[in-house]
Amino acid sequence: MNPQPLATSHQPLFCIIVAGGSGSRMKSDVPKQFLLLNGKPILQHTIERFLAYSPNLRIILVLPARDMNRWTELCDQHNFYPPIQTVIGGASRFQSVRNGLKKISAKEGLVAVHDGVRPMITTDVIGAGFDTAAEQGSAVTCVAVKDSVRVVEPDGTSKAVDRSQYRLMQTPQTFRLSDFRQAFTVEEQPFFTDCASVMEFAGYAITLVEGTYENIKITTPEDLHWAESVLAGRGV
Repeated sequence: MNPQPLATSHQPLFCIIVAGGSGSRMKSDVPKQFLLLNGKPILQHTIERFLAYSPNLRIILVLPARDMNRWTELCDQHNFYPPIQTVIGGASRFQSVRNGLKKISAKEGLVAVHDGVRPMITTDVIGAGFDTAAEQGSAVTCVAVKDSVRVVEPDGTSKAVDRSQYRLMQTPQTFRLSDFRQAFTVEEQPFFTDCASVMEFAGYAITLVEGTYENIKITTPEDLHWAESVLAGRGV
């Protein structure tokens, strides 16, 4: 387990894990967060990574109401009883995160929001997010674009753009709790795709931190096979 960064050691730390996906692109009737990865549910791997960063981290897991019983059954099957709080999600990601946020009574601290189906996150990236957010107020994980990029115009034509100016967003996205709570009082907008877009709309600056290319969001069967290989290489 990595020690907590000095900048965060004196602050309450929270993590909202959002797991509301389906199994449609997986061609599965089982929600993707519950699919097995090297013998354990994907969501279990994700939660374990955050607990490995710090057992004192307070985790709020947000699930659809329909999945609550299934998650309880999986925990029983895998003898997995993590010290977390489970909350019913909303109709959108924005509403689900807000539901999780309501369960945090502390006025000060740091809060990370993470996708339940990003089990390849490392404790180093988690720590960098908390440490940067403690200093800057925000820390949004991202990676540089490796492929060439073109923008498509309304008329159907396209043109090349400088890929060095673009980043692909990941999670965790970590923020100062008081700012985060204030930002989530705004009215939901159709362009809210992640927490960073909510914070930006509310007038807060966004600080980017470097993630890893392994920190993928498992969406397709190919992603699952790739993650199995990487975990095998890590000896997990």
